[in-house]
Amino acid sequence: MYVVDDDYSVRRSLKRLLGSAGYRVETFSSADDFLNYRSRNVSSCLIVDVRMPGFDGLELQRRLVEAGSEIPIIFITAYADGEVQARAREAGARAFLIKPLDDDVLLGAVREALGIEKKEAL
Repeated sequence: MYVVDDDYSVRRSLKRLLGSAGYRVETFSSADDFLNYRSRNVSSCLIVDVRMPGFDGLELQRRLVEAGSEIPIIFITAYADGEVQARAREAGARAFLIKPLDDDVLLGAVREALGIEKKEAL
């Protein structure tokens, strides 16, 4: 599981949340840092902020698609923009979530992106 967000507190809280759900999490403060990371796991998921310094989440998505990556992408943002959301989904984004994030909604989006069905309580 990968988290790319320029906000340290968001990266830290998502790492804790996802870690508590049993995911191994790597965090990055920029899209460029993520692209330079060599040990990407193709069976994982990418959670990425839309707006970041340098190049943004949509540009990261574009570059990954051009490189042939099929990593599922979940976008997060504090700015609800219908046009940006439409562009992200057209390019294959699995979810587009608005900050502040609801933990259950995010975890559900991750499970869906990874093809994991939630087990029903007995």
